Amino acid sequence: MDLFVMVAAALLIVYWGYRAFYNWLHQPRGMKRLVLGRGELLEPDDAHVLFLESRGYEVLSGKHKVPIAVELDGQELYSRLYIDYVAECDGLMYAVKISRERQPMDWTGSGLRDRLLVFSLLMPELEGILVVDPAERSIRTVKFDLEDTKRPRTREA
Repeated sequence: MDLFVMVAAALLIVYWGYRAFYNWLHQPRGMKRLVLGRGELLEPDDAHVLFLESRGYEVLSGKHKVPIAVELDGQELYSRLYIDYVAECDGLMYAVKISRERQPMDWTGSGLRDRLLVFSLLMPELEGILVVDPAERSIRTVKFDLEDTKRPRTREA
């Protein structure tokens, strides 16, 4: 009887090891996710923060500067990605971008993709991106859904 229990336990361990290895082998490579620190301190009289709070958002942190290193033909280049604020409403988290006159927002699908998709890819826990236009006193919410597209797919010839 002891031999039967030992063989059953060994088979169970081998099966578990095989399944773990199989799952590891067939998983897509992990994406690098962005983990934000505290960000800059919020000013108590910041007009953007007061505007967001008047619309029901709680501003969690100030400006974040995310350093980016890019390699181009063996040469290293540097850039930064800016997140103006991180806000929360009803338990959902949003990145906040402030509209600026010198960089007008292109409100087409491709324009939004080019300017804002990077935030959703780097921080998948976000519900969306809030684009605040101080001149119009408006907040627009942009959400990206990469899995469920409404547009029909074309068939390849």
